[in-house]
Amino acid sequence: MISEVNCDNPKLDTQEFVELYYEGTNPTSLDGYTLVFYNGKGDFAYRVIDLTGHYTDQRGFFVVGSSELTPRPAISFPPNSVQNGPDAIALYGPNWVPVPEGGNVSGVGLLDAVVYTSRKSVDGADGLASVLTPGSVPYVEDEAALEGDESIQRCWQSENLWTFYTGPPTPAWVNHCPPPTPAGIWINEVDLSGSDWRGHVELSVGQANGSFSLVFYDVTTDLISTTLEFNAKGPEIFTVSVNAASLSVPQSAALALYKGPASAFPKDGPLSHEQPIDAFVYSDSTHKPSDNLTETLVPGRKPFILADSFLTAGLHVSRCGVAEWTRDPGLFVERPRSPGKPNDCIWFQSCPLNMMSGRIQPPIHSDVDFLLNEINTDSPGGAEDEEFIELWHPSGFRMSLDFIWLVMINGQTGMVYYELELNGYYTDNDGYFLIGSSKFGPDIRIPPNTIQNGPDAIVLYRSKSPPSKEGQNIPKSGLLDAVVYRTRGSDKKLSELTEALTPGQLPLLEDISALPEDETLSRCGTKRVNLNAFRVTSPTPRKQNNCPPKPTIPPPPDSLVINEWGEISRVNHSQGTLFLELSGPPSTPLNGLVVVFFGEDNMELSVPLTGSTGSDGFYLVTNDSRADQGLPEFTKDVGAVMLCFEASGSVWVLYHDVHQTGHFSGSYPRRRHACRTAARVPLSPALWICACSQTATIGRADQDAGRLYAQGPVLAVSGEQRDQITETIEKDNKLLCSGEQERQVHGAGSSVALQVGLVLAALLLFALGAALFVYLYKKRRPADYLSMQLSEQAETPLDL
Repeated sequence: MISEVNCDNPKLDTQEFVELYYEGTNPTSLDGYTLVFYNGKGDFAYRVIDLTGHYTDQRGFFVVGSSELTPRPAISFPPNSVQNGPDAIALYGPNWVPVPEGGNVSGVGLLDAVVYTSRKSVDGADGLASVLTPGSVPYVEDEAALEGDESIQRCWQSENLWTFYTGPPTPAWVNHCPPPTPAGIWINEVDLSGSDWRGHVELSVGQANGSFSLVFYDVTTDLISTTLEFNAKGPEIFTVSVNAASLSVPQSAALALYKGPASAFPKDGPLSHEQPIDAFVYSDSTHKPSDNLTETLVPGRKPFILADSFLTAGLHVSRCGVAEWTRDPGLFVERPRSPGKPNDCIWFQSCPLNMMSGRIQPPIHSDVDFLLNEINTDSPGGAEDEEFIELWHPSGFRMSLDFIWLVMINGQTGMVYYELELNGYYTDNDGYFLIGSSKFGPDIRIPPNTIQNGPDAIVLYRSKSPPSKEGQNIPKSGLLDAVVYRTRGSDKKLSELTEALTPGQLPLLEDISALPEDETLSRCGTKRVNLNAFRVTSPTPRKQNNCPPKPTIPPPPDSLVINEWGEISRVNHSQGTLFLELSGPPSTPLNGLVVVFFGEDNMELSVPLTGSTGSDGFYLVTNDSRADQGLPEFTKDVGAVMLCFEASGSVWVLYHDVHQTGHFSGSYPRRRHACRTAARVPLSPALWICACSQTATIGRADQDAGRLYAQGPVLAVSGEQRDQITETIEKDNKLLCSGEQERQVHGAGSSVALQVGLVLAALLLFALGAALFVYLYKKRRPADYLSMQLSEQAETPLDL
């Protein structure tokens, strides 16, 4: 596997390297393996290194790097050979289809890959990620994370889950994967051994104070066996002595850590539905805990399976995963006891999961993220065994849920009552992921009656640490989507939740009387954190939501185009009035059409149109007596305008077949253009602006005929058009105006230059003439000898 990458060094890149690691018997041959370096701008290979003939070292490491690197790499390359990102490095096995330098990215024979970007260029690696790490987000190497140099290092999280962290470079050595510090408190070590099954549970305490209870559950009955109370007083390692002899089956048990006194968890009491702060469930292969116990204490995770030596050697496990979440037995490994000291962990525990699972998908832009798609908080009957929460990724493809958290917040207290991390999980091939009661066969099962009926909130976050770590306030960092809901008769405003999560919106009501059977809150729009996108419908888990059908609206009118837009000049030469003119068939209804204006500082303004075109086929939008419709006042300069057709909340661009060519001309509302009509040509990535003899009036351009230079961002309607624009600007930057207009432009420029030159030449000739006149005047006029004084000295020869 690729264990470490250093692609960017301070100043000169002379310490770059890629480190591979093999967990098995070493040294091992690398025959048939190949490293390929991919460029994120174009998704092609810029360097291919064949590893045939090389071996890992005794510890399992193999380093490819700069010639100045210490220790010396097995394969050296010149400085600045590894690009800084957005790029990727892929490891292929013997069954790969060779990719030459300059070849396109491939997933055939892929064993491992790391796709990375930098803070300077976050976007650009989506295409590589879609092939090499489908469903995963590219890693961002933060060059400012550490003083000096840093590298991308693979660290073990839990079970078969690995992740990348930024740490100090460690070429040919174990990665720097320090254990995290708990925000509150968690189980750090469990030691149960000896014939009497006595031992201790070590707790790591962060910023936690007060009374806590450690509860032992008997897996045969799901009842409380023992409760131990202790008081936490800030950061420390706290040890609680335990005795598992009272368990009916010592080989299987569950530990849960709760906030509160032991009196709240009496002996032989039932399984608490309160979500524990942390939990550890273990068993052997024959005495497995019930699904209800596992789903309640460690939702979405599996119990820790004991080794065969448990009856003789006992249980000695330590928390070694670098993940910051809790309630996951997969974070623990069997290690020697280390009471009161940092856990004795080793760097690796297992190999990563196969990177190539699921079908290849198209590039997904980084801005597209998960949404709350459907929620059933209240099902008929008292069992509440049909509750579920459905997540959905708008890409409609299989996506990784790493760093995604589902949080449920109590509307009465504003406190988190359920928190679930989804690391290691993937959506199905259609982008759906289901959390709920076992009746629907969800991806993660939760006990019945877990989701409160309201007034409450369900929130989705993207975060590396638990959102509840923010403290007592409602978490806001990393917020992806939120639904605030209520029941009939409850508080409609829920001011605290609404202000924090959905400001200015009323909570949703899952109306139990809306349908004869069960109902859900279903998303019928894609705008996140927008409660207006939800409707009350029948349940459709893992399927397209049963949204109300869109009303039958006639298609957008044909042949309706933006004919002209610009400014109407005023008499006093002050800033003109913006106008927009549409042209189409006479008396064409404009219902459903929207004009969108774009301006500086991300200004965007939508203006719905009313009425119809006139008998002449024109429709004028401006603040003028001739206008068919007025315009609001613009505080920013407008740079672009778009005509759209809106039907039932969906916005379509009115025409895909765009053939118009823009021209600067004088402003002629409700009249034919002064410029000649350009011939229709296929969609081009460039817009050629040809100046007419009249005064130009588009935007603030109000200059006479002359050469016009355009500067600024160019908007594209698709990635393909963006590539065409870039190619045209770089390779074919030519003016395509008519010859007559070219002569006008160059002629105007030449005439100005000629006038300036003539003036300068006249001044120069005048100066030369004046100097010549003075010289000749003095030479031709003799000296006045009467005014001369005679010298008393003898005349001396003239020295030349």
